[in-house]
Amino acid sequence: MKNYASIPLLDTTAVLKRFHLRADKSLGQNFLQDSSILEKIADTAEIQNDDCVLEIGPGLGSLTRYLAVSAKQVTAVELDPDLLAPLRAVLTPYQNVRVIHGDILELNISEIIDQPNYLVVANIPYNITSAIIRHLLESNPKPRRVVLTVQKEVAERICAKPGDLSLLALSVQVYGQPSIAEKIPAAAFHPAPKVDSAILRIDVYEEPLVSTEMLKTFFKFIKAGFGQKRKTLRNSLSSGLHISPKEAETLLASAGIDFMRRAETLSIEEWKGLCEVNVVEYGGVRKIYPAIKDPIKQGRGMLQGGPSLLESLKEDRGKEKEKDRRFLDKKGDNHL
Repeated sequence: MKNYASIPLLDTTAVLKRFHLRADKSLGQNFLQDSSILEKIADTAEIQNDDCVLEIGPGLGSLTRYLAVSAKQVTAVELDPDLLAPLRAVLTPYQNVRVIHGDILELNISEIIDQPNYLVVANIPYNITSAIIRHLLESNPKPRRVVLTVQKEVAERICAKPGDLSLLALSVQVYGQPSIAEKIPAAAFHPAPKVDSAILRIDVYEEPLVSTEMLKTFFKFIKAGFGQKRKTLRNSLSSGLHISPKEAETLLASAGIDFMRRAETLSIEEWKGLCEVNVVEYGGVRKIYPAIKDPIKQGRGMLQGGPSLLESLKEDRGKEKEKDRRFLDKKGDNHL
């Protein structure tokens, strides 16, 4: 057991009053002050004595102190400049904490964390939950475990099983195994949010469940699949990938998937299989093109705003790989 008994209670209201501050709603500030919940978060992370921990949005340092007594080093990134003075005052007794003023979404994690297999533990602003999770799971070096407080409904969506899967769930589960450690009542925060929360734990895989070369295709497929609710896969893929319903039907059949199913029923393995049937050979080079099984024969499959696949294949043969990357990324990959 960690020495949590040495951590004094933090009177959030008094600290804010002392520094003439109030919670900033625009930054999604809800300060967690329940000591039993703070202990649970730290315990869920399973912090070892030699671990480095990254905390996002430490606020007034309530959780930071529990991390500091458990880890070798804590790096706390705080966006709000007004909170830096009270945060540093609260953390004065903890010499293993480094406070950085900045936006985690704009920071290169490799520049602030130099140890592989680090941990991320944070009470994050709920309005940027998806963006933060994506940033962490795609970072290099990547963490071995992520423990976050998020809205209960969001945590449940992330942990969903086939039949109730969503774009968000697949985008997380391809990188790691999520689970809910505990639910948190709104009263545990100051000010209390309008929704209950949960402690979300993500144990990050050493490698994603889909190979690196197929990840862009994977995200294009799931974005297309979930692009139109309550539609069959044949129709949603046809619309999202800009191919005919017949081509979408053939595509799904080649992966052994009933075209009348809906996106939320497919497992990651089935989405992976859908990507794999689209690996094509052209000019001796192995490439991946979404939604077209044989682009040489079909010469179609228009991506919105872009040339046909046949034209693209001719254009980028013998040219740098950057051409291919821009083609696949024509619509971006903001999948979370």
